[in-house]
Amino acid sequence: MVPIVPPSDEDLTRRAQSGETGALGLLLARHQASMRAVALSLLGSGSDVDDVMQEAALLALRRIGDVREPTAVGAWLRAVVRNASRMRLRATRETPGLDGLDHLPLRDHAPWQPSQPSQPEMVIEQHAMRDWIWGAMEQLPPQLRLVLILRHFSGITAYQEIADVCEVPVGTVRSRLHQAREKLAQALLASAEQAHGDASALTEDSRDEAVATLVASERGHLPREISELWPKETEMVGVLGRPGEHVHPVPVLRRVLEKGVRQHLSHVVASRSITVWEMDVTNPVGIADPCPPRLAWLMFRSNRRVERLRVVFPRPVL
Repeated sequence: MVPIVPPSDEDLTRRAQSGETGALGLLLARHQASMRAVALSLLGSGSDVDDVMQEAALLALRRIGDVREPTAVGAWLRAVVRNASRMRLRATRETPGLDGLDHLPLRDHAPWQPSQPSQPEMVIEQHAMRDWIWGAMEQLPPQLRLVLILRHFSGITAYQEIADVCEVPVGTVRSRLHQAREKLAQALLASAEQAHGDASALTEDSRDEAVATLVASERGHLPREISELWPKETEMVGVLGRPGEHVHPVPVLRRVLEKGVRQHLSHVVASRSITVWEMDVTNPVGIADPCPPRLAWLMFRSNRRVERLRVVFPRPVL
């Protein structure tokens, strides 16, 4: 039997540019872990990461035709997330378009970007996948569809203007936009499973590993199949590590457990080289130095074995 060779990034990008939505969905699923790692590194663990990932998926849908170097599409996707994250960090006022992403000078970071950004409505009208996005929008409830059309495809883009049109508070507009973008992004990623099961299988395997690791850690002993993934060369970096020292993650995590802190898996995304486990955290009553309520493990792997672990905490509220 001839082994099935997964399509390359270049092949998937060209197929996506020709209008194959499933190819774009697979690209996003394949690079989701590294994209999420970028967002987590800049934003910390929290709801902003989900928003940025949704925005990035929609922007990729509209701008995939702009990619000039299909072999470097992974870097392009990470640049989209990086710029979206930075916009969210420094935003002090509302901007039109997809929360200002259409006006980012992405070509400064990625030379395959076009010389001028395209307006959303022009991209949709010219893009081969316009039937998909409009078809997906038609599946949204009318209230969600309306705010999405106003925000991204009309001249009525400010939240207050949309609120006036819809006769609802600004907070409701923001909530509806979040729901609408989430549903569209989910529809896009769902097409990856229709095209290929590789990415979803990796994530499910990683979820099983995360659960087994947490359970075994609380029992005080990692089974062989788990400990083999955390060799003695594994290094912990970041705020929990010791600068200038090689620190293995297991003793550090054991100390956290001994304080009574417990982690509960909330989200997993995985690629062959990067894994992200997001956790909700509970602290014992009266603990002197409580852990933040959310954190994320960013693992960098080679042949499944963890080479480095960085624990990311939420940004402090200013």
